[in-house]
Amino acid sequence: MVINTILSVMSYNYPPENLSIYLSDDSGSELTFYALLEASSFSKHWIPFCKKFNIQPRSPSAYFAQQIDIQDITYAQELLAIKKLYKEMENRIDSTVEMGEITKEIKDQQKGFSEWNSKVTKQDHQSIVKIMIDGRDKNGVDIYGGRLPMLVYMAREKRPQWPHNFKAGAMNALIRVSSEISNAPFILNLDCDMYANDADTIQEALCFFLDEKRGHEISFVQFPQNYDNITKNDLYACTFSVITNVELAGIDVYGATPYCGTACFHRRESLCGKVYSKDYRKEWNIEDKNNTYKSINELEVASKILASCSFEKETQWGEKMGLIYGCSSEDFVTGLAIQCRGWKSLYYNPNRMAFLGVAPITLNDVLTQQTRWSEGLFQIFLSKYCPFIYGHGKIKLGAQMGYCIYLLWAPCSLPTLYYVIVPPLCLLHGISIFPQVKSPWFLPFAYVIVARNACSIAEALSCGDTLKAWWNWQKMWVIRRTTTHFFAFINTVVRQLGLSKTTFVITGKVVTEDVSKRYEQEIIEFGSSTITFTIIATLAMLNFFSLIGAIKKIVLDLEFKVLDQLILQLSLNLLLVMLNIQVYQALFIRNDKGRIPTSILFKSIVLASLSCLMPII
Repeated sequence: MVINTILSVMSYNYPPENLSIYLSDDSGSELTFYALLEASSFSKHWIPFCKKFNIQPRSPSAYFAQQIDIQDITYAQELLAIKKLYKEMENRIDSTVEMGEITKEIKDQQKGFSEWNSKVTKQDHQSIVKIMIDGRDKNGVDIYGGRLPMLVYMAREKRPQWPHNFKAGAMNALIRVSSEISNAPFILNLDCDMYANDADTIQEALCFFLDEKRGHEISFVQFPQNYDNITKNDLYACTFSVITNVELAGIDVYGATPYCGTACFHRRESLCGKVYSKDYRKEWNIEDKNNTYKSINELEVASKILASCSFEKETQWGEKMGLIYGCSSEDFVTGLAIQCRGWKSLYYNPNRMAFLGVAPITLNDVLTQQTRWSEGLFQIFLSKYCPFIYGHGKIKLGAQMGYCIYLLWAPCSLPTLYYVIVPPLCLLHGISIFPQVKSPWFLPFAYVIVARNACSIAEALSCGDTLKAWWNWQKMWVIRRTTTHFFAFINTVVRQLGLSKTTFVITGKVVTEDVSKRYEQEIIEFGSSTITFTIIATLAMLNFFSLIGAIKKIVLDLEFKVLDQLILQLSLNLLLVMLNIQVYQALFIRNDKGRIPTSILFKSIVLASLSCLMPII
């Protein structure tokens, strides 16, 4: 996955002498270094193949996976040859990873392996910087004599006694190392699982930065996060299509598009803390730094110092320079801080998706990711970087409100939990909490329900979603709000009280074949006994019991007169039961490994039953 991302950006339609690719490996793994070494050799064949036949996309695995129309004999022959080379490389990497170590024969071929010994671990290792391909070297060419871009491996120093500040710390080290080696004025940052899907994206982004009227104002150009493994009906609502196509485009009107952490082109100066000035004009004909005459060894030694733990001590890095430290949504807060320095940002959603990543395909991974996001966003709202405070007088009120739509995901879990728990319990006990049908106050409630859902459906369909995809979004909206967003709210409050520290949980990317098969069939993957799934199952059973009890009271006990009083609650309860159909299937019908465990079934029944038996006054 990593090397496919690397190869896709190495193959951009852009002058290779002006293109440098850096891989930040925070675990300092020699296996990743070996994979990059293999990729550097394969690139000598892959890059000219891509440019000769102008293929898209330029991630090998993504390209080979699609239906390829072969009409030219020369192309067919070269395609078979390049597929064979790729498969051989893939097999070598897989076999090496399976062994868990690098053979002596491979180590002898590359002196960079001398950086690893028995003392090197993920959390305790020296800084490692290795230039795999020297883009300055005119002898560094592909099989046809074409220049290759610079390729650099970097693992910043990590020591147990030093805070490493998660992704923000890795990005800041990468910014410093790249400034020493190439110092390009623009930076594209990508997650390891997000490959370049359009070979001309760099030119499109530069059109904004180099625009004569507004280009000098722009700090970064954010592209949407898209995925190539989304099911037809977006099972876990990972695409955020309405957010991507409607909400972010709306915030862009204020020049305050949020920085989302990946698929983003940055102006190096603004990312390094420069405050915007109306008189600012970049002189592109002046070289910022000329390292043409420095040897590879000199660049690597100088870069290792910049990637050391102690370099940031008593500096502005993490505060006014680079990505900001202190919360797990460092990208969001960094984008806000840059905009408050006077810069503008821009959101660009081209017809051809510029980048494609891998969405999580199990419910647990989706919710883990959501917990991290919503927790980090709420931390921003409660910090000095709250848009209404930090952004006051610096960005427009509309932009401040646009940011807070996402920063307040966590506290919005509270009213959602109320609607999922209280109305069903009141319905079960025959207590009306909404206006009767004949009351004039019924109309506002009815209007909000109908208008909100009609607008939501219209937005989803206009963004290319199916009706079932919209329904899946409603289902996941309830699940996220009642679990991960609530956990994020509690965790953030506890952290604000000083009772815990920030952690960073990485979303899983590797899954088994049977999990993938169920995902393709759009079957929700539960499979583990967690408190999150216990809450989901308990709330589902609570609403089911309430619906059964209400129907019994109305139909069997012939209390039709209460229907007028309880129609809104009954409708809400029925809607929640329908949203939980796949939960009931996982509890009672399914027998695969992705079903909800029996232990959770018993817990949910007991907890829901006890809730129903509680007296409500």
